[in-house]
Amino acid sequence: MSYARTAGPRPVLADKFGLRDKVVVITGASSGLGVAFAAACAEAGADVVVAARRAPLLEDTLATVTGTGRSGLAVAADVTDADDCHKVVGAAVERFGRVDVLVNNAGIEDHAPASRLSLAEFERVVAVNLTACFSMAQAVAPAMAPGSSIVNVASVMAHTTLEAPTTAYSASKAGLLGLTRSLARQWSGRKGIRVNALLPGFFPSEMTDGMPTELIGPRLVMGRLGDPAELAAAMVFLASDASSYMTGSQLVVDGGLLLS
Repeated sequence: MSYARTAGPRPVLADKFGLRDKVVVITGASSGLGVAFAAACAEAGADVVVAARRAPLLEDTLATVTGTGRSGLAVAADVTDADDCHKVVGAAVERFGRVDVLVNNAGIEDHAPASRLSLAEFERVVAVNLTACFSMAQAVAPAMAPGSSIVNVASVMAHTTLEAPTTAYSASKAGLLGLTRSLARQWSGRKGIRVNALLPGFFPSEMTDGMPTELIGPRLVMGRLGDPAELAAAMVFLASDASSYMTGSQLVVDGGLLLS
């Protein structure tokens, strides 16, 4: 085994934290954290392909990307459809020639107690939160060169519970951690594709709008919800070369919730 350093000039440290001229694909980019992720990637220097089912909202995200001076592309797609996953990747490659980063961000939740949660609803949540991540990763891998990165947006709910029921959501996010480790094991050495998981706590979004604050307030060690920009910064880190020796890792950004 060789431990030699890569030949060539050593990059400036600050440059490793950016995404200059990289091509990033983000799913679930029509609202909430997906918009914050798209904006952060563009501000970090990337061209951004945004994908989601809601085409009109997706155009708003695209305008945010292009407003930074970077190029972007919006692709209306349902990531639970494997053909649509290939459509997103195909559109990205046709426009930009490759994909450097995939951010698997699309997600939905459930609220019914386990005793009343239908199998159809359970399977729907798993299809969006877990199976679609596999489909997108499988579709994008051939378009990725060594040094590329996949960021799977999981959740602290993979490791904890709340008084409110989140049966399918928690199960799907825990499964996503297993998928992350398995893909990292299989692809990082052979394909040079790093695969890591980002575990958000609670941030303002469509998903958290209706959540009673008393369920999480006492557990927020930092005393507040997170700002989406704080989570986006962590996502950019995992996508960037600054995390080049990380794969199969879980990066928790939760304001200390898992401490309680």
